[in-house]
Amino acid sequence: MTRLLHTGDTHIGYQQYHSPERRQDFLRAFETVIEDAIELDVDAVVHSGDLFQDRRPDLQDIQGVVSALRRLRDASIPFLAIVGNHEEKRDQQWLDLLADLDLTHRLGSDPYTVGDISIYGLDYVPPTERDELEYDFIPANTEHAVLVAHGLFEPFEIGDWDTERLLSESNISLDALLLGDNHEPGTRKIDDTWLMYPGSTERASATEREKRGYNIIRSSNGDIEISRRTIETRRFVFVDVELNSGQGFAYARDRVREYDHTDAVTIITIEGEGEQITPGPLEEIALEEGALIARVNDRRELDETTDDMDVSFADPDAAVREQLKQMDLSTVSRDLDQVIRDSAIADSNVRDYAHQSIEEALDEGLSSLQIDDKTGDGSSSSEPEQVDTSGDSSDDGSNQQLSMGDYL
Repeated sequence: MTRLLHTGDTHIGYQQYHSPERRQDFLRAFETVIEDAIELDVDAVVHSGDLFQDRRPDLQDIQGVVSALRRLRDASIPFLAIVGNHEEKRDQQWLDLLADLDLTHRLGSDPYTVGDISIYGLDYVPPTERDELEYDFIPANTEHAVLVAHGLFEPFEIGDWDTERLLSESNISLDALLLGDNHEPGTRKIDDTWLMYPGSTERASATEREKRGYNIIRSSNGDIEISRRTIETRRFVFVDVELNSGQGFAYARDRVREYDHTDAVTIITIEGEGEQITPGPLEEIALEEGALIARVNDRRELDETTDDMDVSFADPDAAVREQLKQMDLSTVSRDLDQVIRDSAIADSNVRDYAHQSIEEALDEGLSSLQIDDKTGDGSSSSEPEQVDTSGDSSDDGSNQQLSMGDYL
């Protein structure tokens, strides 16, 4: 029996809510996964993209990853990975540097064999380039073959990648696609091929209410089996306030005080009718009761100002990303937006970075300065933002084993 730990979307370096503590949380979640892999003694760890939050991680983030991967290497467990859209560079990738340090193996069309499974990789590919893809892999003499890829694949609801075409044009039979990019865990099946997302290892958006975790892939008796394990992450406390006519701040305040906010990220969502509420005082109550971060998301204000937008301002970055997807922006424009908003470089260096990016685009023949005229939205990468109103008000991080039926 071969066992793989499948993870992805670790987004190390993401300083969510501009909080240094949240930045550490993303690294800590990755370290937890590595520690679990060693404790479980899996045969390999497979990472399906977006190891880092962006293409210019800080030294502290790189050092944290190197330290964790050294522990994995010392346990003789290989780390197999592909490049996601967040960390993708025009030249050498960070995975190449980690490979030079003998800490990772960058997957590609050549198989990496672990037990009875051959593992292939496909880095993130923008939608405008997928029609030209040739799914040509080097065959291997193993019982199973899996492909690790990064993107939003059909038949998942958020899918924009033609999975049936991939499977039909692939020169090898694939038992499973181990996917990244969608932060919500889940599986689907096309004929005899499983598609699976492990979800992100930390909550990159306030809409991600499910517990974070990873998948365990087993080959057993000629079949592929999947189970899910959750990990302990910082608690998110979701306070959902439904106001009736005549209710206002006092009612919302009492609802907030019903929860334990100690060291948590508190998201207060207000819906219904009732009086207008100023967010600041509500946030202060949660902070006074020990919350690390508090945010108020008054959906009623959004409903009153627009009828054609459906975004959440509990996470401003997520709201901005959602609206940028609707704009006709070139690749360079989107890159500059991400770098500036994510504080990937110092403010004093933004001008030089912009100048260099445009020069590189000109060297490439203006292609990255042009708007995508095939899709109409100019998007080459995005993070899905899905509204999930289910789930517990807090995350206790307990592990659980799920059968395949739990996914379907």
